[in-house]
Amino acid sequence: MKLEGIHHITAITGDAPANVEFYDGVLGLRLVKKTVNQDDPTVYHLFHADDLGSPGADLTFFEYPGAARGRAGAGMVHRIVWRVSSAETLGFWSERLGRLGTRSELTGDSLLFADPEGLEHELGITTATDVPLTASSPEIPSEHALQGFDGVRAYSLHPARSESLLRDTLGFSGGQDGRWEAQGDERTGFYAHDPAPEQIQPRSGAGTVHHVAFAAQPQDEEAWRERLAAAGARPTPVIDRFYFRSVYFTEPSGVLFEIATIGPGFAVDEDAEHLGEGLSLPPRFEPLRERLQNILTPLPDPRAAEPAAPGEAPKAELRTT
Repeated sequence: MKLEGIHHITAITGDAPANVEFYDGVLGLRLVKKTVNQDDPTVYHLFHADDLGSPGADLTFFEYPGAARGRAGAGMVHRIVWRVSSAETLGFWSERLGRLGTRSELTGDSLLFADPEGLEHELGITTATDVPLTASSPEIPSEHALQGFDGVRAYSLHPARSESLLRDTLGFSGGQDGRWEAQGDERTGFYAHDPAPEQIQPRSGAGTVHHVAFAAQPQDEEAWRERLAAAGARPTPVIDRFYFRSVYFTEPSGVLFEIATIGPGFAVDEDAEHLGEGLSLPPRFEPLRERLQNILTPLPDPRAAEPAAPGEAPKAELRTT
């Protein structure tokens, strides 16, 4: 069995409309699924990804309206790393982000910036041979589109405690300088440990990562759970999330991991051409639709936005469905 790199990364936002404006309007991702947190269906679970909602490009958010800003510390992912094609692409993003009000820092062959709630991102020039996972946007030339995840960086106080689980149980390779690789037959992704800032008290909240999920073939999910249990990782049972199946556990550094299946996928209840346009509910939540539509925050649709004046972010229409 092999893990096919990163499946998705889930973070927290306190402002879903602004979140959609940034990730879809500014970064040019596609809102491929507008659904609810299946552990708390009164709040959104939003999925931003490539045009197809492919594993390897899904950045997802739980919205807790008005949530206080969090702070990444020991046991938390603190940076999401994306693939891009070239130095020219880094220049494109440096100019675009600055023009739209987001500060960035060009450091060699990468660009660092944070979203409006403080979640750190890095764009790095890729050497991977994986198929690029891109979203089409009228404002972003295809050669400059984000190409999916390269990996994540997490803070750890005792990274050596994680080595056995990462290498022997999950099959990651490497480990030098704290960087591990999940190398599948089709996709790869890295997971890296950085020294935790000892003076920072970690706090979950808006702008922090909730968990990182790695991709598995559907037929292997139960075997992964059994392997994790045998290693003492205390995994959950396999949970049916409708769009994929999941097993959760905490790696020894404190980061919440998930193993999520490749499929069934987001087109199971929406036409692929119209992903994310309406509120999608797994069947068990369908009886709550009317109530939820009255509770959930109206969202903008950047793809239906009015043309922006020079130097302004797009003006988007609010949608409630």
